[in-house]
Amino acid sequence: MQCEASNVLMTDIDIRPVSTRQELNQFITLPSKLYQGMEGFVEPFNMEQTHLLHPRHSAVFRHADIQYFMAWRHGTPIGRIAAILDHRAIEHWNERIGGFGALDALPEQAIVTALLNAAEKWLAQHKVTSIRGPVTLSGNAETGTLVEGQRSDPMIAMPWHPPELDALIRYAGYEKATDLLSYRLEINADTEKKFKVPSNLRPEKGRLNGFTTRSLSKREILSQGEILRKLYNDAWSHKYNFVPMEDYEMTAMIAQIKPLLRPENYVQIDQNGTPVAMAMVLPNLYDITKDIGGSPSVIGWLRFGYRLLFHRFESARVILLGVSSRVRGTLMGSLLPSLAIVELLNRRHTLPYKWVELGWILEDDTNMRNLAESLVPSPYKTHRLYEKTINQDKKDETRTASS
Repeated sequence: MQCEASNVLMTDIDIRPVSTRQELNQFITLPSKLYQGMEGFVEPFNMEQTHLLHPRHSAVFRHADIQYFMAWRHGTPIGRIAAILDHRAIEHWNERIGGFGALDALPEQAIVTALLNAAEKWLAQHKVTSIRGPVTLSGNAETGTLVEGQRSDPMIAMPWHPPELDALIRYAGYEKATDLLSYRLEINADTEKKFKVPSNLRPEKGRLNGFTTRSLSKREILSQGEILRKLYNDAWSHKYNFVPMEDYEMTAMIAQIKPLLRPENYVQIDQNGTPVAMAMVLPNLYDITKDIGGSPSVIGWLRFGYRLLFHRFESARVILLGVSSRVRGTLMGSLLPSLAIVELLNRRHTLPYKWVELGWILEDDTNMRNLAESLVPSPYKTHRLYEKTINQDKKDETRTASS
C-alpha cells in the first residue's frame, strides 16, 4: 500500500493542545466528522466516547498524565491524538514506555506525522524512551489501529479507522509491534458441537466434575467485579502490553456497562470455591444505536431506551476470557476457555445474539488462536499496535510524505 502524498505544507497544519471545554467536546466527537461518508464507518455513540475520553469519567486519569492534541487547518479540526504517560504501566513494565491513542485524522501523511510528532515531543519531555500505541486510553480499553475489516459490522469498544492509516503511521517511523485478531462466531444450535470438549466435562446444571459455574448477580456486581478484576489480572499477567486493572477502573467499567448486562452475560468457573476461569460477553451497543446516530434526537433516545430495556441486541463481544495461573499449562487449564464459552452458549435461549465476536486475540497467542480457529477459519478484523524509539533530542522539524 502506498502512502497518499500530502498536498499541503506543514505550515498549513496547526497542532495545538486541547485546553478548553469546547475543544474537549470537539476532540471527543471528531471521528464522526472526519470519517462521515467513508465506506464501513458507523458513527460511535457520543455518550460511550465521553465515558472513554472525558477526564471526569475515565478512571485512567487517576494514574496517568494525558495530553490531548488536535490538528487544525484554516480553523477546521482535521485530526486528534492523545499522548499518554501511564505511571502504572511504567511501573509494571519497569520501562519508560509512553503511549499514544485516539489517533484519528484525515488520511494525509502531513497530518498524521504532525500529530505523532506532537505526542512524541510531549513524551520526550517526560524522559520517555519509546512510544507504543494506539491505546485509548489504556490497553484495557480500545486498542489498536484497524488495518483489516473496515467494511465489517461495527462492534462495541473496537475502534474504526480508514485503511490508509496503517501505512501513514509506518511512514512516520513506527514499526508493527503485534496484531490483534478478532473472529466472528455465528450462534446456532450446531455451534456448541464444534467445541472439542469431553462430554463428561461439559457443564450440566451448574456443575462440571468438581467445578462449579456462576452467573452475574446485579445485587452483588461490585463484589463479583472485584473477583473478576483479580482473575483478569492473574490470567492476563503474561500477555503483551498488559497493565493490571485497578479496582477503581473496574468500578468505573461496571457503572458504564451495567445497564447493558444480564446475568447470562457472565460465567465464572470455580474450583473448590476458588475462581479459575471467566468469560464475559458484552452486548454490542451499535445494534441499538447505529441508526440513531451519535447524538440522538428525543425520538432517538426513546428508541434507545426501549431497545435497551428489552435487550434488542443481535450481536455481542467476548471481552474477557482467561484462566488462572494456578491451572495454566495443565490439561484442565487448556479446556477451561472452551468450557466457559460452552456455558455461555448454553444460555443462548435467553440471549438474542445471532453472532459473537471473539477478540481481540494476540497473534502469537497460540492457545487462544487454536480455540478460535477451531470454530472460525480466519479472523474477520485485525487491529495493529506499533512501537517507536523516541529521540530525546527531538527537534521541531517534521517531514512530509512523497511516496
